[in-house]
Amino acid sequence: MARAIMRSASPSAPLLPCLLFGALLLHGCKTPSAPSPAEQPRAAVVAEQVPAWRRTASGDDQGRVDQLAQAWDEALAEAGKGSKRALTAEGKLLDPGAGLPRPAPAPGSYMCRLIQLGSTSPRVRPFAAAKPVFCYVGVDSDGRLWLAKQTGPFRRQGYLWDDRDPNRMIFLGSLASGAKDPPPTYGVLPDRDQGGVLERIGPLRFRLVTPRPASGHKLEVLELTPAPSQLDQ
Repeated sequence: MARAIMRSASPSAPLLPCLLFGALLLHGCKTPSAPSPAEQPRAAVVAEQVPAWRRTASGDDQGRVDQLAQAWDEALAEAGKGSKRALTAEGKLLDPGAGLPRPAPAPGSYMCRLIQLGSTSPRVRPFAAAKPVFCYVGVDSDGRLWLAKQTGPFRRQGYLWDDRDPNRMIFLGSLASGAKDPPPTYGVLPDRDQGGVLERIGPLRFRLVTPRPASGHKLEVLELTPAPSQLDQ
């Protein structure tokens, strides 16, 4: 009897293992499905922060600041044709790469000396240097620095703005029309607006560089050093 049961069971005995093995093969060979859109990795989008001065500056002044390196090259090349010795004597003041960290000037009175380089008109000399006059750096109620050239020709006034480049600040201001009238607020009279770059070039020494100014030159460099009364404090 036992032999009969064994003989009857033997043909079907391998059936279950074979079925299980086949199921495993089918499962192991299954092609993985593509991840759903929600599962796919997404590239991180980082919004580049625009400096505040660009939201205030006109398109023309943004372009002038962005092309400062070209203005330096052209202005120095033209001025150097007849005033090379004078340019060399100015040292770091006329070195385009002389900017140092911590460009913000301390509030107070300064002596300012204007140097004009290059020319956009045959009637304008490619090199001119003026005598020192008074400037002032102040702070408004919101803590913003402003700069004013108080006396002499080409009087100007405007705010100093932080830039993405930590070694410089951006000047946005306007020129006065006469000897007594104050400069207008930036943006009110676009033909008098000025955009420039302020840098520190040494201990207690700064410069405001204005590319393509309204004076007919290709570059203006305003040197700022503390007034004698400031040094005595």
